[in-house]
Amino acid sequence: MLKTTLATLIALTFLSACNKEEVKTAPAAAVDTQVIEPAEALLPQLKVTAAGTQPISETLRVAGQISFDENRLARIGATITGRVMDIDANLGTSVEKGSLLASINSSELSSQQLAYLKARSQLQLNRRNAERAQSLFDADVISAAELQRRQAEYQIAQAEVNAAADQLKLLGVSTTAIEKLASNGTINSVTPVSSSLKGIVVERNLNFGQVVQPADVLFVVADLNRLWAVAQVPEQQISQVKVGQSVSIEIPALGNEKRVGKLIHVGQTVNPETRTVLVRTELDNQDGQLKPAMLATMLIEARPQDRLVVPAKAIVREGEGDHVFVEETRGRFALRPVKLGVDQGGFRVVLSGLKAGERIVAEGAFHLNNERNRQIEGGES
Repeated sequence: MLKTTLATLIALTFLSACNKEEVKTAPAAAVDTQVIEPAEALLPQLKVTAAGTQPISETLRVAGQISFDENRLARIGATITGRVMDIDANLGTSVEKGSLLASINSSELSSQQLAYLKARSQLQLNRRNAERAQSLFDADVISAAELQRRQAEYQIAQAEVNAAADQLKLLGVSTTAIEKLASNGTINSVTPVSSSLKGIVVERNLNFGQVVQPADVLFVVADLNRLWAVAQVPEQQISQVKVGQSVSIEIPALGNEKRVGKLIHVGQTVNPETRTVLVRTELDNQDGQLKPAMLATMLIEARPQDRLVVPAKAIVREGEGDHVFVEETRGRFALRPVKLGVDQGGFRVVLSGLKAGERIVAEGAFHLNNERNRQIEGGES
């Protein structure tokens, strides 16, 4: 009996020791450091509101450049095949409309002038024949058929003179020069190349003695007082861009100076290679600082769209990311990471991490996060 009692005591002592060992080695419950239940004294400093949407106008940044205003640009060539005899304008020359740029000597022009003079001579002969035929018909010397033949020859000669004059006009000969040719009969084989626009010569593509064709562009004259800024907008963003929207242009060559304008054109087609759409604005350049082909960045104020936003005061910067405090229950808040867009007048657009309607700490988030850090450092749950 004594042995049994002793064995029982030893067994109980061993079990008790084992239970104590288990209690000592049991892990402590994990503390969620992202959740905080602040003291009642802190709650009045917190303003909790539901996250909502606001119409936000985002700014699209697209690369572009300064370009000529194609409505103020003239590509000027010769009207006839010939050889360059004189050049009166060079790169950078300021010209008026009608200013002489170059002179072309053309045998074709000489031939056409001679054809015009022959047509006029034939016209005069046929006119006299028609007048004489009328007199003979009135005297009953010739028949009506002969009179009609002479009159028809006169009309044909008149048409040939008109056709020869039109051909000279196509070759760049003015009406005044044609009238002078008709009066003095002097053939001039030199034709001028004149500017059709007031502006600056920005290209010169000819040399002395060069043979040129009507299809050749000899000069390019541009009015640089107004220029275009053009850019390519990705097709995914083109729905946010409309004609008339405000645009700012940053020009690196001018120290990122900003010029302001409005969109005057949004392309109707997508470039299949770049998947972009051309947009264009017009800029004043009276000061002459802008130069075609300068690089530029176009800042387009996009059409407002409803976006989920949070107040800037609600954001807590923790580690390398942005966070907000979300109310889980009354007096209990969880620090949640969010991805945010740029500042929009004191609000940040929420890209991910939060849903509309969730209640967040809009004011006092900084104090709440300090309390959270204090509790972590003090080992409080």
